[in-house]
Amino acid sequence: MNETANNMAEDSNVISINGTDYKENDLSEQQQYFINQIKDLQAKANSLKFQLDQVQVALNTFTNELLGSFETKEPEEVKE
Repeated sequence: MNETANNMAEDSNVISINGTDYKENDLSEQQQYFINQIKDLQAKANSLKFQLDQVQVALNTFTNELLGSFETKEPEEVKE
């Protein structure tokens, strides 16, 4: 069982780029830096997509509420 755990730990440090696997320890500091930047940017992009979904739902809800408020309200008479 320890051998399996060790293999899993080693596999988590393998990065596949253009179909080729690289051990993280074999990469230069600059390459590791780029990978860390990419991972961070992917996480930020996912977070922003999540936030955009929330904003879009809220925007749709308020828009629908506004439109609905005109449908249920009796029109006011125009005074001359």
